[in-house]
Amino acid sequence: MLTKRIIPCLDVKEGRVVKGIQFLGLRDAGDPVDLAAFYDEQGADELVFLDISASHEGRETMMDVVEEVAGTLAIPFTVGGGINTLEDMKRVLRAGADKVSVNTAAVKRPQLIKEGADYFGAQCIVCAMDAKWDEELGTWRVYTHGGRRPTDWTVTDWAREAVRLGAGEILLTSMDQDGAKTGFDLPLLKAVNGVVDVPVIASGGAGESDHFAEVFLEDCADAALAASIFHYKETSVAQVKADVKEKGVHVR
Repeated sequence: MLTKRIIPCLDVKEGRVVKGIQFLGLRDAGDPVDLAAFYDEQGADELVFLDISASHEGRETMMDVVEEVAGTLAIPFTVGGGINTLEDMKRVLRAGADKVSVNTAAVKRPQLIKEGADYFGAQCIVCAMDAKWDEELGTWRVYTHGGRRPTDWTVTDWAREAVRLGAGEILLTSMDQDGAKTGFDLPLLKAVNGVVDVPVIASGGAGESDHFAEVFLEDCADAALAASIFHYKETSVAQVKADVKEKGVHVR
């Protein structure tokens, strides 16, 4: 049985970790280097670093911050935000990342996923998707530019296409649940899990340990990611692991 992963996420803007609700109302959550070191000590399985304004502002990822964070870590480290080319991927991996996460740039030019997978291997390419329920579509729509722009893709169609092109993992964020702390979006996760054969990371909605246990016991995700509940010390990675283990979930 594969172990489930608990992953803190650093949403970084102008060199600081921030967190909002449904991608709005961002507030400061601390220094990314300090938080990375803290989560490594806490027993996090991986760390995700997303430069959340890079694509919207049309600039590259903050390499100096990535290097500093990588220097504190002994766990796998995924970096996303502003990665538009194979050269950008090389730069991020040279700076110390283990995996790259692509979102907006991949939707604009899906071939980017294939280029990365062909060069580095599928295990290195994470396709991040921001999804929001769309009444008109009757399903979830994919958004880009940090949740600012709707696309023509449904989340299941884009997930299938991303995996076909070589994505080795999907980081799936529910915009509806983001920051709400009422639990992960299980129907969304089940919909995507049902059409792909690569690991899915659940993101958006974690508010307590039970939410992690629920997403794993319902077999909706291979990993679960959270930000604010860890950043603001509402719970800890160690506590979540202990709680889900008690409920029968296999964790490291």
